[in-house]
Amino acid sequence: MTISYTLKVANSRFGGFSKLLFRWKGSIYKLLYKEFIVFVVLYAVLSLVYRRLLTEEQKRLYTKVAQYCNRSTDLIPISFVLGFYVTLIVNRWWAQYTSIPLPDQLMCVISSNVHGKDERGRILRRTLIRYANLSAVLILRSVSTRVLKRFPTMDHVVEAGFMTQDERKKFESLHSDFNKYWIPCVWFTNLAAQARRDGRIHDDVALRLLMDELNLYRAKCSMLFHYDWISIPLVYTQVVTIAVYSFFAFCLVGRQFLEPLEPGQEGDLDMYIPLSTLLQFFFYAGWLKVAEQIINPFGEDDDDFETNKLIDRNLQVSLLSVDDMYQNLPPAVKDKYWNETTAQPPYTTATAAETLKPSFLGSTFDMRMCEDAEQSQLAEASPSMPRIQTPLLSRFFTAASPAISIKNFSWGSRAQPHLRHPRVDGGFPSPYPNRSEDPESVARIEEEETEDEESRASESTTPGCRPGKAQQPEASKTQRKELPLIQVKEPSSDSIRADRPESCEP
Repeated sequence: MTISYTLKVANSRFGGFSKLLFRWKGSIYKLLYKEFIVFVVLYAVLSLVYRRLLTEEQKRLYTKVAQYCNRSTDLIPISFVLGFYVTLIVNRWWAQYTSIPLPDQLMCVISSNVHGKDERGRILRRTLIRYANLSAVLILRSVSTRVLKRFPTMDHVVEAGFMTQDERKKFESLHSDFNKYWIPCVWFTNLAAQARRDGRIHDDVALRLLMDELNLYRAKCSMLFHYDWISIPLVYTQVVTIAVYSFFAFCLVGRQFLEPLEPGQEGDLDMYIPLSTLLQFFFYAGWLKVAEQIINPFGEDDDDFETNKLIDRNLQVSLLSVDDMYQNLPPAVKDKYWNETTAQPPYTTATAAETLKPSFLGSTFDMRMCEDAEQSQLAEASPSMPRIQTPLLSRFFTAASPAISIKNFSWGSRAQPHLRHPRVDGGFPSPYPNRSEDPESVARIEEEETEDEESRASESTTPGCRPGKAQQPEASKTQRKELPLIQVKEPSSDSIRADRPESCEP
């Protein structure tokens, strides 16, 4: 029988779990007490032999062996191996429980889509749901020892009412080397198709819904079969078992209280009873016993699944839903809150305090906003600050090519003249010396900078100044290739004179 203690831990209180430590059925004490007694007895025997029967020379030799065994325990990764193994076992255990077939969805579909209040309609509905329950009984007989003890032969299945004599003859006449739990599901599909032809199922949509629910039910039966067939690899189980047993075999020898090797040497405190080692055995060996108990939850342990109770429940509930509850509806009337805009069920005195708690409306519902009224006004985009939308690829090109940023770096409103030092060849050094520059891009930008300088110099010429020897070049007739969008501010005349002090003569 499954041990349930959910009500005992419904509320968290001081020492809540401590009340569960004194229960025997389903406890770790019941699982582990035999192994614990064996370990204590072996430890006591070795301790007596060491203290009473060994000579001084033999004690020294045993001390060296014990120290070696104690150091060897650190080399066994017992926590890692056990933790991963038990996690795998627990996940598999819960997956097996969710794979137990329950007829609740299927019986609702049968009750709503297989019509007929006459005897024929009643037979169809009861037979369909009985086939589903028969398939579950057959698969549970194959995986659960409790169900097999309840139905050891097919005669017991027939006597229990899950199968008729004619169905048993057809079942046994089909020879197969494999498990035949799927045969009632095939009977279900054929009978449902016959009900569709007879008009008991009104349309193909209802038949499709019925088949879909049956396939889900059959898939769970199949998963139970595969969980029973495909176990966790034996190698892994053996590794975990050997790790635990070898660890405590070393502890039996290495955790003894030893005398000092030298006469004047100070030894460890002799406690006679190794409390820490016993607790360690209780934890690690108990962990292994937990995995041993739930690796197959279809046995007869205290916490194994109650498969026989599930069979009884499923048969009773499913027959009630498809037979007694078919078209047996209570009258549809106005509910209690028909004339009320807000439905509020009453509270008892024990739960009246819950009405004082406000409803949760969101984590930011009670957040204090800024009291400044100007901060709550809508802000509009200023026409004097146009938005510049730079294409995404242009942003990457701008960040990737240092030559593109030379123009902004030199002619911006915040540019400093001393930051630009011309090279010998007339160009300017790159701000990113470790990056390779595209020669064509650098040449093109430097050409544009030269043209911009000359055009600005011609615009800044006054009547009192005569131009230098170099004549102003004509505008370039070739169309410049469009570069990525870069915002460049118009330089002032002062910055131009600072960079070109010889542009004009008085």
